[in-house]
Amino acid sequence: MLVLNVSHISVHTMKTVYIGMTADIMHPGLINIINVASGYGELTVGLLVDSAIASHKRIPYLTYEQRKVIVENIKGVARVIPQETWSYVPNLLKYKPDYIVHGDDWKTGPLQQERERVFAAMKEIGGEVIEIPYTKGINSTSLNQDVKAIGTTPEIRIQTLKRLINAKPIVRILEAHNGLSGLIIEHLSITKGDKLHEFDGMWSSSLTDSTSKGKPDIEAVDLTTRLQDLNNILECTTKPIIFDGDTGGKTEHFIFTVRTLERNGVSAVIIEDKVGLKKNSLFGTEVEQTQASIEEFCYKISAGKKAQVTQDFMIIARIESFICGKNLEDALAGANAYVNAGADGIMIHSKEKSGEDVKSFCIAFKQRFPFVPIVAVPTSYNQFTEDELREWGINIVIYANHMLRAAYPAMHRVATSILEHERSLEADQWCMPIKQILELIPGTK
Repeated sequence: MLVLNVSHISVHTMKTVYIGMTADIMHPGLINIINVASGYGELTVGLLVDSAIASHKRIPYLTYEQRKVIVENIKGVARVIPQETWSYVPNLLKYKPDYIVHGDDWKTGPLQQERERVFAAMKEIGGEVIEIPYTKGINSTSLNQDVKAIGTTPEIRIQTLKRLINAKPIVRILEAHNGLSGLIIEHLSITKGDKLHEFDGMWSSSLTDSTSKGKPDIEAVDLTTRLQDLNNILECTTKPIIFDGDTGGKTEHFIFTVRTLERNGVSAVIIEDKVGLKKNSLFGTEVEQTQASIEEFCYKISAGKKAQVTQDFMIIARIESFICGKNLEDALAGANAYVNAGADGIMIHSKEKSGEDVKSFCIAFKQRFPFVPIVAVPTSYNQFTEDELREWGINIVIYANHMLRAAYPAMHRVATSILEHERSLEADQWCMPIKQILELIPGTK
């Protein structure tokens, strides 16, 4: 009988190592971190999910599944797990690694507080934080700007809106009526705490399109004419666009509208359940507002869905029940029918300042259709924050006309000043410097 004396056998347990990353744009800096980290033991990569990234930065170019495949196939990576939050701490407390490896660039800037939390968590579990020198000359923000400068494709732009809806608590859309306003939306961002705030996409408004041309908002500007300005926006931006389709026109015409918008890379069209001469909804019952029958509008939605080529293009049904003086039950009946007819989302509209009718609708609708997106245009009830609208169940908020409304008073003020002073010196305080406006457009300098 063989007796094995195990007292002389040392059992080696490999150390465990954790790094967190987005891995959307792979570059030598990330590869360096992986190489260093894998030298300390078995490496687990906590790959941030789309929602975790979108809550603090932009929506990633690649989906979580696509990024996971890439990282899994990098030498030195033992496994890839989802990191559900921007913070590393929940995964550190769950998996209790011996080490976490991070670049030393987080000693300052927006990640400084997260660094302190990580140190505290690793001390709690008896682990160690290893900081390695930041790879000089590599900046993911700069790489992102380079990618944006290259542009996008209609297919990628169309897909982005649905990804944003799935990834973000609420999608923020701002009206653009020309290429310049589109560029502002494309590039403007602010930092609040450790979060980056920016607009997620653009709204092509029939009101601002017609007003900027000196035409009334009665569907007097046809699709072909509106496409000229839309193409200007498409050429210089990459973010998704939602198109204001008014009533959609005749069903036979709406089919061609869907195909045209989809071909150009527009992500969604919103059409309202009204018929006859279009009147702006904010007039309410002051003017004649005629709502389409549910059957008629369902037929239009269904025809539009059959006409589209991709699965990503969205047709969103705008409900005008409150505008026409009808009640909550009428609005919900329409919403139910439109979803069953194929609508990819519902926009509920109201001119009431309290917002209570919209809130009641959203809560009731989400009980029946928890996964169908709701769009709101809080022009009248603008006292509510995006967080409050999200609590109602709203997925997309559209600031529908603010860029044009802001531009007109500024232009009027400057023109008046020139008339009053018979020179432009006094007006300069309200004008962007010539050099700055020249540098605003890529390729000018």
